[in-house]
Amino acid sequence: METLTLATADRIADKALEKGRELNFLPLTVCVLDAGGQIKVLKRDDKSSLLRPEIALGKAWGVLGMGFGGREIAKRAAKVPQFYAALSDMSGGRMVPVPGGVLIRSGSGEIIGAVGVTGDTSENDETCAVSSIRAAGLTPDTGE
Repeated sequence: METLTLATADRIADKALEKGRELNFLPLTVCVLDAGGQIKVLKRDDKSSLLRPEIALGKAWGVLGMGFGGREIAKRAAKVPQFYAALSDMSGGRMVPVPGGVLIRSGSGEIIGAVGVTGDTSENDETCAVSSIRAAGLTPDTGE
């Protein structure tokens, strides 16, 4: 079983922030979780707003908890919003059902963690998450 190392999680967070700066996005916050849902890395760009760490965690935690990416969570939440509101309540508010939460898969397809990025539009956040996971030599799973 492959695990997500601190060095790899740190690289993912750095690459997500770099991609956001490269594309002139608003200040980003990145949260990288291991497969057990524990925070490996949390980084905030300068001027990132107050609630961004909680949102990034919610995006990462939600996809990890459900086992599919943020795009799929958003689609399902649009169809049955009451269910996703209940899931958010059950999880202590740690589920943010929008793109920007991306599963990290190993080369063999095993889920080894998740990334949540927030600060710009959900689609732009997801772009940074996907790019950073690929830069680490791993496979992103957006749920699409």
